[in-house]
Amino acid sequence: MPDTQPNDRYLAIKVVMMPRDTNPHGTIFGGVILSYIDQAGAVGTQHEVRRAGWPDQPIVSVAMNAVEFHLPVFVGDVVSFWTRLVRVGRTSITMHVDVESDRRGEVIQLTEAEVTYVTVDLSNDRHRLIPIRGPSTQ
Repeated sequence: MPDTQPNDRYLAIKVVMMPRDTNPHGTIFGGVILSYIDQAGAVGTQHEVRRAGWPDQPIVSVAMNAVEFHLPVFVGDVVSFWTRLVRVGRTSITMHVDVESDRRGEVIQLTEAEVTYVTVDLSNDRHRLIPIRGPSTQ
């Protein structure tokens, strides 16, 4: 497992919320936020894999757990997606994603979730799970 402290956070992505992503209530669709959470978790996963010195391998999301929408997201919000490593298994890695915005100088926690990814062999359309730390861990 990488040398990660429990409070180590990684800024995976930062996005300006645009009018095209609004629902009929004028706030950002939850599905848009979920999509960014998945992307941020994948970027955070790649960061942790490289930091640990493991091989770059294809990853796919398999679960999004404990999604909590705390506050609405508004058009114009600059939203930061922070990731933190939760756990590493033989073929999986779970990331916690915090979604925050800076509103008038105050950091507001908007949403949070845990996302689990697995490493897969994509050759020959097999899509079989492979060890996250590389072939030597089989």
